[in-house]
Amino acid sequence: MIKLYGVPASRTFRCLWMLEEVGVEYELVATNFSDECKTPEYRALNPNGKIPTLVDGPTVLWESMAINLYLAAKYDGGLQPSNAEDLGQAYKWSFWVMTEVESALLDYLFHRVIFPEGQRDHKVADTAWKSLAAPLAILDDALRGRDNLVGDSFTVGDLNPASVLSWLQLASADLSSWPNLEKWLNASLARPAAARARQGGE
Repeated sequence: MIKLYGVPASRTFRCLWMLEEVGVEYELVATNFSDECKTPEYRALNPNGKIPTLVDGPTVLWESMAINLYLAAKYDGGLQPSNAEDLGQAYKWSFWVMTEVESALLDYLFHRVIFPEGQRDHKVADTAWKSLAAPLAILDDALRGRDNLVGDSFTVGDLNPASVLSWLQLASADLSSWPNLEKWLNASLARPAAARARQGGE
């Protein structure tokens, strides 16, 4: 059986979501950010000492986007694009959201919601929000007249960026300036598999 190490309130969420979408049997091995992912046993799987890590028979993977691209390719859940061109687009949006969005979005989330009030730096949050305007506009434009980023149905090319952008909902961010993005994100996160992933899956 597939084992996924991590907790839903982390990047593990995106891998849980993918596992729920493709419908394969798996076990979530609860592994926290600090003590549990620093043990010698865990570092033998993931020497980075971070979550998530996927173990599928002899295959051991870390990096959440790589895990999801692997799961989409290996398991017939309908999330793998059907041609090389769409697969390239899925890779593009998966890597783009990590390089252009995730860091600033984490700064915004932590300094708006997660840190206790006394530890929040509102200047950091404001700067992060301003830096997100350009990439969010790019995504909004790409979704103009479309329900999905890649092809004609929901794929890993939607799931990966939507999983990162789910933090916008957690931060109660105002997305009214990007209506195409907001509609797509709400629809993506309303999928039953996403709801199950938030609860830790099976």
